[in-house]
Amino acid sequence: MVDLFTTISDWLTGLLEGWGLGPVGVTLVENLIGAVIIVVFCLTMVVVNIILERKLIGRIQDRFGPNRVGPFGIFQTVADVLKLLSKEIIVPDGADKIPYFLAPAIAVGSVLMIWAVIPFARTAIATDVSIGALYFFAVSSLGLMAILMAGWSSNNKYATLGGFRAVAMLVSYEVPNVIALLIPVALAGTLRMNGIVEAQPIWYMFLAPIAMVIFFISNTAEVGRSPFDLLEADSEIVAGFQIEYSGMAFAMFYLAEFLHAFTISALTATLFLGGWRGPGAEQIPTLGVVYFFIKTFAVYFVNIWIRATTPRLRIDQVMAFNWKFLVPLALANLVVMVIVDKLALATIPGYALTGTAAAMLPRAGVLFLTNLVLGLLAMLWVGARGRRAGRAATAEAAE
Repeated sequence: MVDLFTTISDWLTGLLEGWGLGPVGVTLVENLIGAVIIVVFCLTMVVVNIILERKLIGRIQDRFGPNRVGPFGIFQTVADVLKLLSKEIIVPDGADKIPYFLAPAIAVGSVLMIWAVIPFARTAIATDVSIGALYFFAVSSLGLMAILMAGWSSNNKYATLGGFRAVAMLVSYEVPNVIALLIPVALAGTLRMNGIVEAQPIWYMFLAPIAMVIFFISNTAEVGRSPFDLLEADSEIVAGFQIEYSGMAFAMFYLAEFLHAFTISALTATLFLGGWRGPGAEQIPTLGVVYFFIKTFAVYFVNIWIRATTPRLRIDQVMAFNWKFLVPLALANLVVMVIVDKLALATIPGYALTGTAAAMLPRAGVLFLTNLVLGLLAMLWVGARGRRAGRAATAEAAE
């Protein structure tokens, strides 16, 4: 079967070599073209996703959503972009202009850079580096720097407070995020993103559902979406770290949020839903792209659903949920799964760490039951704490 992506790559390499470019020049030009394609794709997907999200949230909340600009309101986002492009960027007096203008660019760039290691298909990945999972965390942390720069450089005490509080929350949720990511890395035995996908004849969603839920929740918090949207909530510290931004400078933070939400959906699909894997995807790589986007949009729909239906939490509730529940659960899940996996490998005949889906069924069954028991214990623990807190509140009220 002809591989479209390999065919295009070979054609481009031959064309560039025919122009007299050496190996270094060919690699440089191909990487540049790949980067431009990813940037154009991501920016296009943001426009599509904004329209999709507005329509879905409208339907979920029993309203129409955009329905005036263009047929079915599909040009509403275009009108918004044109409006923001035409608005003046007002820089506050005393602002540090270099970090002030760098912050929105870094916020967008940190999300775009993640796509360099996300495999769209078996042979369609920008850079299949051996430390892809670590690369994801390294570049996504630049977003924290952008928030801090935006708040600090605005010469506004509310923006500074909002920036520091946002960074405190985001850094806190990095902890369970990293721990949850260690599960698919340990199960696959590699940090390569494509390697993790190839190691999933059975999706890791069935082997490690708790890790998937923790990874998704932690990343949702890092995006700053409901119910964790305290980073620029009007009911909190004005509009947070971006209060002094207007025009396209503000729009770039808006762009980074929507792109990041779609990116975490793609990462969840890659790490826990088999990415591009599916019937015939190894023989027909273009079919893998279809599977990848079906899974990504399925996760993205859940993200939109949560945003449309959950109320905003207070900052103390957000932090308590992380440090008192997610982090202990993530640590317990990692330790228990590693121990159970090693014990099962040593004691259960036919227990395979790799291979076909049939060969990995014993591993999937053991780890799924382990997650089921651990999840039940976590719910019982939360229930017991809730009842204890309720009795204490009742006793306090009675006094």
